[in-house]
Amino acid sequence: MTKKSFNFEDIVQICVGAFALAVPISFSEEAWQLAETLPLTNLLLLLCLSLTFLTLYTYQSVFQRNINTRRFLFITRIVVAYLITFFIVSLVLLSIDKLPFVSDPLIALKRVVVISMPASMGAIIVDGFDKE
Repeated sequence: MTKKSFNFEDIVQICVGAFALAVPISFSEEAWQLAETLPLTNLLLLLCLSLTFLTLYTYQSVFQRNINTRRFLFITRIVVAYLITFFIVSLVLLSIDKLPFVSDPLIALKRVVVISMPASMGAIIVDGFDKE
């Protein structure tokens, strides 16, 4: 059976999945430096790849290719999963003092987007573990 609603348990699962991948990657100096040197076009490509794979996984695994009557829930789940991931990654980077929003907001945004790509996949995979 597929999920029929989006509830607090789903939000917690997304948080845990995002956190599980955000933590090790956020502590990587390579990720910080990659974000600093990555051109904006590549950053947009990463963002598009994240959303594309979130969409594909959600369609195939979470909704089991059945979105006809639940398109709004489908789109909401993808957007919420990415936004929660973005927030979790921001918190992790902030906690290790690697989110320079005041001094260099572009670098801060780039770091969050770079680390959110794998973290968002962790988020949606953990969310898809339980099919009610």
